[in-house]
Amino acid sequence: MVAIQHLIAPASLPVPSRPPFPPSLSVLSWNVLLPNSVDAWWTYKMYNPPLTPHQQHVGKWPYRRDLLRARIAQVGADVVCLQEVAPASFEQDFAFMWEDLGYDGVELFRKGRFRPATFWRTSSVALACPPVHRDRTLLTSFRHAGCGDVEGNWHVLNCHLQAGKEGGRRVRQIHEGVGFAVKTARKLGETDPNAPRLVVCGDFNGGSECGAVRYLEDGAVGPDFLEDGDPVTSKVKRLSLSIPMQDAMDQPSLDRVPPPTLVVQELISLMVEPGTEHTPNLSADVLECLDRCYDRYATHENTGEAKGRVMGLSDVKRWLTDVNLQLGRGSEFRAAAKEMGWTEPPATQSTSETQSSRTRIVLPEDAILTNSGFRNVYEKELRQGKFWGIAHDLAIMEEPLMEVGVFQARYDRMYYSSSLDTVAIIDSVCDIPCPNDIEPSDHLPLAATFSVAI
Repeated sequence: MVAIQHLIAPASLPVPSRPPFPPSLSVLSWNVLLPNSVDAWWTYKMYNPPLTPHQQHVGKWPYRRDLLRARIAQVGADVVCLQEVAPASFEQDFAFMWEDLGYDGVELFRKGRFRPATFWRTSSVALACPPVHRDRTLLTSFRHAGCGDVEGNWHVLNCHLQAGKEGGRRVRQIHEGVGFAVKTARKLGETDPNAPRLVVCGDFNGGSECGAVRYLEDGAVGPDFLEDGDPVTSKVKRLSLSIPMQDAMDQPSLDRVPPPTLVVQELISLMVEPGTEHTPNLSADVLECLDRCYDRYATHENTGEAKGRVMGLSDVKRWLTDVNLQLGRGSEFRAAAKEMGWTEPPATQSTSETQSSRTRIVLPEDAILTNSGFRNVYEKELRQGKFWGIAHDLAIMEEPLMEVGVFQARYDRMYYSSSLDTVAIIDSVCDIPCPNDIEPSDHLPLAATFSVAI
């Protein structure tokens, strides 16, 4: 058994030994929380409690970027796998990776608003073949610089599996990604392509009970495996590796429970009505909070049969500006407009021919937002999983939720194949809701060094 060096962040991975010791590769994986330099204006809503006017800089990209740069630099991994980067601003957001930290090799996933990206130093490793882009997985295969031996290949699968009630898709994504790693090893002429030097890492959007994790650790999942009440596959899916993968962070020899990688405010128990978890409804307490918020914003007398005040156009604009800082953006704005009667205009030949043109949503003049419509806006937020957004809005509307601790989960994973050993890991630990002034993301990073198994 290899003695594993156990480090606690902030820490650096050990510098690999020189031959004749086994060759090694170090990997850092981190869901960085979508950069908000151009996109992701809503990031400030994820800080709890809400940032004060004097703290606003903490939620802005320059501050978050500097935290990311310092942590990545300190870890010093050969390969860095990031998830949730923004393609619109990628070059400017992560220029520090090649300009300051020397990661002059980079592959950005080709599709989507939230993309994986893999970085490496070409002085250490070189691509053995072109990267492979599949469904939310990015495979890069490397050889150590100056090594021409096909048996010296290393394969790194960077994953950001689908979120939500998509257990079946997550299983397909990881099944396909690992399958292509095996195919790539075969194409490269490796002696045993079913036992490649493979590291699989990233945001799995699920814990140890999810199908994608069970697939890697158990070697297969079948139609009898249920996730969120639904089967994840119609027939047995088997791992194409000869032996199931091992969890790098879960090492029995260390005699410790792997730390959570997602640490956020506990909200589900406060927001979701008991018994409605699969199709959530807002709890009675949150609905009462929303009713009080509505009463404070409503200044217009109802001219209909029902008596009392309602939210008119000016009230709605004031509410949306309070919670979103700017009118015309956010899912609350879009949902409110529809609750007030806005509808998509009929398609014309010109609009149907120009699919790229997007109809501008506006708040209807002389319309009202009813109390039930106001509730509906936040019911939709809940069903989109925006617990953090609801909590922020309630706090801004002077109805902050009580603090009941943090929600912790190990959604981020790092696995290695049977041809490798783990020789060092770094645990990142935080016991307060993330992001915050020392953690730039709601996820914590994973880092490990692997060597060829002897």
